[in-house]
Amino acid sequence: MAVGLCGAALATAVAAAPAQARQARPEGVSGAGWRLKDSGTDARFRGLAAVSRTTAWVAGSKGTVLLTHDGGRDWRDVSPPGAEGLEFRDVEAFDGRRAVVLAIGEGEASRVFRTDDAGATWTETFRNTDPRAFYDCVTFFDARNGIALSDPVEGKYRVLATGDGGRSWRVLPSNGMPAAQPGESAFAASGQCLVSAGRRDAWFATGGAAGARVFHSADRGRTWTVADTPLPAGDPARGVFGLAFRDARVGLAVGGDYRAGQASPKAAAVTADGGAGWTEAAAPPPAYRSGVTWLPHSRRTALAVGPTGTDVTTDGGRTWRTVDPGSYDTVDCAPDLGCWAAGEQGRVARLEPARS
Repeated sequence: MAVGLCGAALATAVAAAPAQARQARPEGVSGAGWRLKDSGTDARFRGLAAVSRTTAWVAGSKGTVLLTHDGGRDWRDVSPPGAEGLEFRDVEAFDGRRAVVLAIGEGEASRVFRTDDAGATWTETFRNTDPRAFYDCVTFFDARNGIALSDPVEGKYRVLATGDGGRSWRVLPSNGMPAAQPGESAFAASGQCLVSAGRRDAWFATGGAAGARVFHSADRGRTWTVADTPLPAGDPARGVFGLAFRDARVGLAVGGDYRAGQASPKAAAVTADGGAGWTEAAAPPPAYRSGVTWLPHSRRTALAVGPTGTDVTTDGGRTWRTVDPGSYDTVDCAPDLGCWAAGEQGRVARLEPARS
């Protein structure tokens, strides 16, 4: 089923990507749009890892993890055995065989699993035993080093670190973490509340408090600084939900108020100094957005998604245009311009040229 995009905005954006990226799309980009793939499930997918145009992982409700190697024509259910009661909200894939998934929740509901054989077997590598902790997101700097984020414990966000690709984890000291605001937390809405760029820089997004903020670490999570953003705040349902960084300096933030029908003015912002300062988009998305990703090889083009549509920016996040009305929670692009989106009711789509 093809899901057409309004006008030619996204097709134009993809066409504007550098030649080396476009060459990875042999069929061209005219009329590009989301094409829904039959996942065979009604799980809600908030975790997504795009490996390539042919390979992608999704993770979601009811302990569901799916993997495709043929562009979404067929999906393998590779869910960890006995995970039916878990809520997977993030998946980080190193390739088509190696991946780490994060389950969220209070206490022992927060867990990490790793596979090295495309989901044929899984190893539970972390189970949270602190009832005060609630893990939301995970990110990797490379194939060995990564961190996971928990909501505040004793007034500070908790960071879990691995140096062996997610096979073992340790809680980092909290002395380098600024204090959390009363009621502040991260949103496990798209697997993008914690992101990284390069080998050392990481950021996480917050909300639910007086201000919507972004924290930044330049040393793999050991010390952090924090900055306010102009995104909606002052309510448990408002804040920054998704981040995407093109490099160590240029990044995007999206969010708003996740409640259906609630206004979300100033739902996007941009930084050019590594997250020290944020500027609201001159023309933001018209409603709450939970996921955002840069188009690979582009310095100005990115996609944002949420329950009411997909938006594209072609000027580095200053202005956004809605180009599709479909509901998605998360979006991710691979280096070969394989872009995927996923969300409620088993919805998974790949960005494809329109068929003639």
